[in-house]
This record gives sequence, structure tokens and C-alpha cells, in this order.
Amino acid sequence: MTGGLIVLFGIISMVMIHEAGHFFAAKAFGMKATEFFFGFGPKLWSTKKGDTEYGVKAFPLGGYVRIIGMNPYEEVAPEDEGQTYRERPFYQKSIVVLAGVASHFIVAFLLFYVVSTIIGTTELTATISAVQVTLEDGTPTPAAAAGLQGGDEIIAIDGVSVATWGDLTSEIAARPGETVSLTVIRDDLQIGVETDLLAIDAADGGKRGYLGVMAGERTERTNPLAGIPEAGGQVVDAIVVSTRGMWQLFTGLGDLISATFSGDDAKLDQVRPASPIGLVRIGAQTQDLGIGFTLQLVALVNVFVGLFNVIPLYPLDGGHFSVALYEKIRGREADVQKLAPIAAAVVIFFVLLGVLAIYLDITNPLQLR
Repeated sequence: MTGGLIVLFGIISMVMIHEAGHFFAAKAFGMKATEFFFGFGPKLWSTKKGDTEYGVKAFPLGGYVRIIGMNPYEEVAPEDEGQTYRERPFYQKSIVVLAGVASHFIVAFLLFYVVSTIIGTTELTATISAVQVTLEDGTPTPAAAAGLQGGDEIIAIDGVSVATWGDLTSEIAARPGETVSLTVIRDDLQIGVETDLLAIDAADGGKRGYLGVMAGERTERTNPLAGIPEAGGQVVDAIVVSTRGMWQLFTGLGDLISATFSGDDAKLDQVRPASPIGLVRIGAQTQDLGIGFTLQLVALVNVFVGLFNVIPLYPLDGGHFSVALYEKIRGREADVQKLAPIAAAVVIFFVLLGVLAIYLDITNPLQLR
């Protein structure tokens, strides 16, 4: 449950940090912000400080900051003239609308950096943590028959070096039913043992070798300086993965709808999105992988949401930036009425996607195990 709570707190923090980016940028340029709320719908609680009302609303589906003059249809009171978004130069508008987007990538970078340099990442090793003694029918496993013990480090199979757990499992899988020679380090001494690997069913319908050992683990930490480019690279990787996922969401909406109503679980696994409910459940299911994994999950969510917001479609942040850029280039105000159909289509798309995601996460929860 701890992992789920961390993800929940991370999502709430992500929303508030995003809105705080807009809020503080607007305040820095003298724009008037009248509301700063988490959630939408009926007001649950609020307090007012200065010109701004802060509070929480009933439906925790995001948050918003109301900046005077940002809504093109808003009528500005005479006393608020001079404090509006629409009166500001292009660079100020750009900073205000993109500050929220930038916050996601900054938070993701910091989370990746903390995991890399402070918490550390867990790597599986070819050192055995435990040996499976028997199969379900009582037959000794090849590892037990060979006398392997916890703490043994397998360094080679049939003379082929294995430096990682991945190397080890690949070599074992490739030798179903074969007699193999294992080179092992035990108590700083190198010994050799032989055993007959089992041949068990593989996912592709064939057979794979089976030894019967569990991986050891070690925690790797990067030094603070090297952690900077490493975290930056992880953000770039997350952007690439998120871009692919986003494209799949846009192009696979039809498949998502049909699979939802037909109950086609195989297709759903390929196209379904995850709502905050699903993300919290994923965090709870994977908490045994460590807090580092959970924080990396929150970082990935930040990158995905940041990319969504930068899409140049009104009323997303990227859409506001596009309007400001258009006005800068053309030297006149944009006719926002022409953007109304686009804004409506974007809102309908996100509402539909959100409803489907919540419905699936309630009725057909994601199961990672």
C-alpha cells in the first residue's frame, strides 16, 4: 500500500506544482490570479489571501489557476485593467503558459537524479540468493542436485562467461535438457560442478532450460556529478517512450472503445490508458520493487503529462502558447472563436479518454502479477 500512497501523493503534487508554475510566473509579471484550486466542481474548502482564493473542489481530476484575461471570452473589470494576461508581451505570456509544462520535466529530472545518486537502483546479479530445493512433485532441482548454495556466484556455463543475471538466464534457457558445466565462486574459491538442466515449457511454445536458483541483488549508486547526465538521459528516454504511448492513445481510441465494450482483454492490454486510480494500483502492486521504482514511475507520469500539455491545441498550455506566438507573428489578436470547435474536440477527447480509463480501472483493474 505504501507504493500506492507514494504514487497518489506524487500525482497530487504534480498537479499542484504545475499550477504553481503558472501562478508564480503570473504573479512575477504583475498579472492578477483570482483562484488557485485543486480539483473541479463544487467547492469543498477555500480560503482567501490577497487577491487569490485557494481551495479544494469535489472532483480530484486536476487543478487550475484563474489568471485574469487568460480566458479570451472573459470580460475584464475596469479595476483589473493593467493586470491581465492578454495585455502582456509575448515573452511574458510564453513563460506563464509554459511554466507549468516545464515543471513536469524538472520534477522528473529531480526524481531520476535522486533515485540514481541517493536511493540507488537495484540490479540482479549472477550471485545466487537462494536455491529451489525441489519441484512441486518433489523432484530435486538441477541446482539442488549440483549442490549449489546461496552466496555462490556463477561466472561461466560451459566456458561461456556470465557477468549478469541476464547473461546467466539466457545461457540456461538456451540449453534445455542439456548437461552443463558451471564455474562457481564459493568462499573466494573457484570450483566446477555439473548438472542436468530441466526442459520446461517456454512462452513461445518451445522449451527452455531451468536450473532452479534465485538472483542476488546489489544496489548501484551514481556519483552526484555523473548523475546529472544520467538523469537527463532518463528524461530523454522517458520522452521517447511517452511520445510513442501518446501516439498510440490518439490512433488507438477506436480500438479502445470497441475493446472496452466487447471485453477483448488482449486488445485492451495493447491500447488501454491508466487513470490515477490505475496508477495508484500499479504503485501498490510494485512496491516490493522498492521506493526507487515507485519514484521512477512518478517521474514517467510527469513526463507523459508534460508532453500532453505541450501539444499545440487549444485549450492546452501548448495551445495558449501557439495563440500567443500567432499574435506575435501576425501583430494582431487571434480570432479565438475559430478555435472553439478545436477546443471542444480536445475537451471531448480527454473527457472520453478519462471516463474510459476510470471505468476500466474500476471494473477491470490492471494486474501486473
